[in-house]
Order: sequence, then structure tokens, then C-alpha cells
Amino acid sequence: MSFDVTEGKDRIIFVTKEDQEAPSNAELVADDPDDPYEEQGLILPSGDINWNCPCLGGMASGPCGSQFKEAFSCFHYSEEEVKGSNCLENVRNLQECIQKNPELYPQEEDEDVATQQESDSALTSAAPPDTSALSPESEPSPAPSAVTPDSSSATDGQTAS
Repeated sequence: MSFDVTEGKDRIIFVTKEDQEAPSNAELVADDPDDPYEEQGLILPSGDINWNCPCLGGMASGPCGSQFKEAFSCFHYSEEEVKGSNCLENVRNLQECIQKNPELYPQEEDEDVATQQESDSALTSAAPPDTSALSPESEPSPAPSAVTPDSSSATDGQTAS
């Protein structure tokens, strides 16, 4: 037999195996459009910023959360002709915080360098053989994996026509 325990705002329901095997008789409640915790996108209907939006990628929390909120709020509410031009100090503060925490906020150039190094090592290991020793009259044959839309390949001992 199932039972529940209420701890503060939470309700914990314990069920037996028999309860789980029976079909559910739960009734779904329609979504409340005014629910402040409902995913509403970046900007709430009131025009405020939804700091819980997953689109912010967690930037609103963590060691630079307050600097991010200040810079983003400044830009969002900016009424300058060049939007956000009055927010340079806030953005500078955010940038300084991000640079102080490289383990949490890797710099793009660091990622680009790592990606470039991986690409270079992959290219080096998969480089085609040196064909400079071939005579000028002979041309290297095309790679067998090169397939073009209008080419056909022979399979299972068949010959291409």
C-alpha cells in the first residue's frame, strides 16, 4: 500500500510494486501560462529577463553570474542610439571575471588552438604518400575512395561499364 510524506514544499510518495503495475489514474492539469517557473524563453511577457532560460547556458550563475547579469541587463534595457554603448564598463567587468576563471570559461582561441592541433595531427598521420619521386610523364592514379556523383563503382567482382 502506498503512502506519502510531506517535507516542507515537497511531497514524497512511496509506492509498492503492485501500485506501479496498476494503470495510472493521474489526471493532467493544463499548463498555467502565468507560472513564473514555466519555460518562457529569454524575455518574459512582462519584458523582464528570464534568468532561468537554458539559452543562457548557465552564465547567470557561477562565479561571474552577477557580472553577467549586470552586463546583460544593461544591454537589454539600454535606450542608447547604439544599443549597449553605455554598458562598456559592465562588459569589461564580465570579461575580467571570465579571464580570471579559465577553467570554467575556456577562451575561444584556446579551443581553436586545441582544435587546430588535433586537425594538424590528424592530417599528418593521414597524409598521402610523397609523389615527388614520380617521373613527369607518370601521373598518380586517383584515390580509390574518391567517388563522384556520376561515377560508378564495381562491387562483388562486377565490372563497371
